[in-house]
Amino acid sequence: MQAQRIIIIHPGSLYVRIGRASDLNPITLLHAVAYRKRESTSAQEHKDELLPHVQGSAETLTEFEEQRLQVSHSIQSYAPLQETYERSAKRLRVATPPQQIATFNRRSVPEDLPIIDDNNCSEKSENVVGRERLFDKDILALNEKDAIAYNVHFPIRRGELNLHKGVGGSMAAIISSMEIIWLYALKSHLNIMADALPHYSAVLVVSDVYNRSHLRELTTLLLQRLRFRSCFLLQDHVASTFGAGLSYACVVDIGDQKCSISCVEDGISHPETRVRLSYGGGDVTQVFLNLLRKCSFPYKECDVKKGYADAALIMHLKERFCHLTLDVCGAQERCFEVKKGNKRLRYTLQIGDECVVAPLCLFHTELLNITGKTKQAKVQLRSSQQPDPE
Repeated sequence: MQAQRIIIIHPGSLYVRIGRASDLNPITLLHAVAYRKRESTSAQEHKDELLPHVQGSAETLTEFEEQRLQVSHSIQSYAPLQETYERSAKRLRVATPPQQIATFNRRSVPEDLPIIDDNNCSEKSENVVGRERLFDKDILALNEKDAIAYNVHFPIRRGELNLHKGVGGSMAAIISSMEIIWLYALKSHLNIMADALPHYSAVLVVSDVYNRSHLRELTTLLLQRLRFRSCFLLQDHVASTFGAGLSYACVVDIGDQKCSISCVEDGISHPETRVRLSYGGGDVTQVFLNLLRKCSFPYKECDVKKGYADAALIMHLKERFCHLTLDVCGAQERCFEVKKGNKRLRYTLQIGDECVVAPLCLFHTELLNITGKTKQAKVQLRSSQQPDPE
């Protein structure tokens, strides 16, 4: 079978990666779809947030501050590598106090920047708002006013199908949303029309901890609804060892809303070693945002609940600023831009050890309690515990 006729689909909680087997890199799209609401009633409204929901109780915030101080003290006890190699007296790592950083950020005033091609941007936004469905970057571009007209659905949350009691939360609705998103990706980015899919085969990359009935629904989607000629299901950890050229490995996959671990040997993911933890990069983003607000984040209008653009901005800042290089210490000035309506603003902020504390929450998981304390480790159930004769 020719590699050009094989489509590989890897759906995730935040992104879906799709491409031909012959492609060097897959296409990465936001795994979400926005439907224009038929009625403006609250009963028909549902919006999945881009970032995990934050528990804003006083007890949770107090516990978060205590854990932050513990992590900060452990970081300050680190001795620079140069001092260790030179065998001189150990000099402790010096960090800038958060109060000093907050003082600078309170005085920071945004700078107005010129708008480029304002007319074209306004015409494009009007065309986007009038569509029945929105995908990928068009969803992230929705402002708070335009987002009221749409219901936004993410088919997968925390590594599982996003089943809930609200509108669009049934199994049929979720499978339909996935069908629409995948067809859009195939048509818009791979130039493959729906009527040509019977000439293609599909490889679906699924989670290592899976639900058999969910896999049946996904297989039905591929063979009966999308009408692929044939399909093959492959666990993501097994696929990673194949891609790395390893015969055995302990695979740790940190996704946006889950972390999964398993041991793979000779193409088999051993069921007894599979573990899935319900936290990931999205929770790290919320920790980073909370740390920024403690340092008087200059972009005070930031609201990740109502604006997808603001949530995407914080994710971008996390990817740009966060690191685990303990030799870097002290306050550093960074700049970022925000587009609000017809305005384009540049903010300048100071940031210190917040860039290190945020990613360290994966090792100090008490910081992740701000997104919920009920984070249970899930393991693979035996076939007898999840029977599905179909």
